Amino acid sequence: MTTIVIGLLGGLALFLYGMQMMSAGLEAAAGSKMKEILEKLTSNRIKGVLVGAVITAVIQSSSATTVMVVGFVNSGMMTLRQAVWIIMGANIGTTITGQLIALDVGAIAPLIAFAGVAVITFSKKEKVHHIASIFAGLGILFIGMDMMGSAMDPLRDNEKFVRIMTEFENPVLGIIAGMVFTAIIQSSSASVGILQTLAGSGIIGLDSACFVLFGQNIGTCITAFLASLGTNQNAKRTTVVHITFNVIGTVIFTTLCIVTPLVDLIEGFTPNNAPAQIANLHTLFNVVTSLLLLPFGQYLAGFAELVLKDKPQDGAMDDEELHYIKHISNINEEKLGVSAISMEGTRLELLRMFDMAKVNVTNAFDVFVDFNKEKADQLDKKEEYVDYLNKEISKHISRVITHERNEKGSVTYSAYFTMTSDIERVSDHAANIAGYARTMDAKGMKISEYAKEDVARMKEICEKFADVIFEETGDVVDWHKRVANFEQKIDDMTVEFRDNMYTRMQQGICDGESHILFSEMVTDFERIGDHYLNISDEIMRIKLAGV
Repeated sequence: MTTIVIGLLGGLALFLYGMQMMSAGLEAAAGSKMKEILEKLTSNRIKGVLVGAVITAVIQSSSATTVMVVGFVNSGMMTLRQAVWIIMGANIGTTITGQLIALDVGAIAPLIAFAGVAVITFSKKEKVHHIASIFAGLGILFIGMDMMGSAMDPLRDNEKFVRIMTEFENPVLGIIAGMVFTAIIQSSSASVGILQTLAGSGIIGLDSACFVLFGQNIGTCITAFLASLGTNQNAKRTTVVHITFNVIGTVIFTTLCIVTPLVDLIEGFTPNNAPAQIANLHTLFNVVTSLLLLPFGQYLAGFAELVLKDKPQDGAMDDEELHYIKHISNINEEKLGVSAISMEGTRLELLRMFDMAKVNVTNAFDVFVDFNKEKADQLDKKEEYVDYLNKEISKHISRVITHERNEKGSVTYSAYFTMTSDIERVSDHAANIAGYARTMDAKGMKISEYAKEDVARMKEICEKFADVIFEETGDVVDWHKRVANFEQKIDDMTVEFRDNMYTRMQQGICDGESHILFSEMVTDFERIGDHYLNISDEIMRIKLAGV
């Protein structure tokens, strides 16, 4: 028995490792492009189902696809409605593993693994490496399945074990057994493969295996459920859709197996091939359930929204004192789609941080002209928030960039890392200007109407500059020229404003000490322009990298 357990665990380890290799290969090949691919291919329900089926067929894991979808919904890259179609497709795509096992692809698995490893070893092209990893993983996956099959061969002569298997003719026991086993190993492909091996050895018949198979479809939801913990409501609803789909399919097919000769029909189609019988029933289960529920996808999403209602909005979340990360989630760096999820989350968090800094700049000029303590205090709180976001985004990038397998993705993260520092410096300069305003208010100093006009012009060009930085544009070079022109204009205006200040000093128009603070403010104004240009340079680098 010890030999059987060791062989079974070793084979399972190879199976899961092969699946991980395939997922990692697809992740590295697609990387951050996964977002663009999904946006183009989930425009309608048919395309969505096909995308889910193809991705799952490539990586041999519906769990990995569903976990990816949960992450996409959590980051806002995909709507709950779009996720429904991907999940349906994933359930269809996962049946490919069973069909390949039934076709005895394991016989040539060593050749597939060898070919993949040989290409990885001798090819110098990064993209080829990633694709070869998918094939190497496929070979290792089936070597593991063969190893499990060999380990379980002696069980066919074990009367006690065979007696336990016959207990699964009870639909409830069979479904529970399939659920629990699949939930433990977190792979329906592996558990279905093991079931095919048992059936191929004559240990379990289709009349019992069918109920175990249905339970396995429910048990695979555990991986997505675990991935949804700590995510937003829509991401959790994605898991509800996944569970609902499989429960409805199980109810329908359990009923069919009990009251109709469905099992006999499946057996008659491939009478001497038990693994093929299970593979065919598995495919039928998921294809038929998908076709039945395809017209009702919106209702599945609606049901999930009914089960998990929106939480009441917490007013404290708008409080500047309550700092939190909105778009970045701590997800497993090895999961499929993590590059696209993490990159989009980082981009959205940077935009959020930039919006805060931009508002601070506007408010800083306002309080310098007409001091308002409440507005100045809000600016200081927002500045603390920007500092917090700078720290958290930088920590996140430092963590995920080590797992980024795509060169273009690395360029993007490097640019984001630099940008977050520049955005933080913009907010610092805004806080400096607000500090000068506090000093002027405390000492009762005033600036002339002429100076106020200069400050109004500073505010106006900073707002225009900020609006152009993240502008969506077709021609990157022309966009960057416009950005550079803004920065040059700020430099020219800096000289002009200093000249104006000296003229007012000579004429005695403004308070003497206020000139010093005005000069300091002009320096901060010029530095804001420099940092805006730095941010634009990094965006240019990303765009030229084709990301």
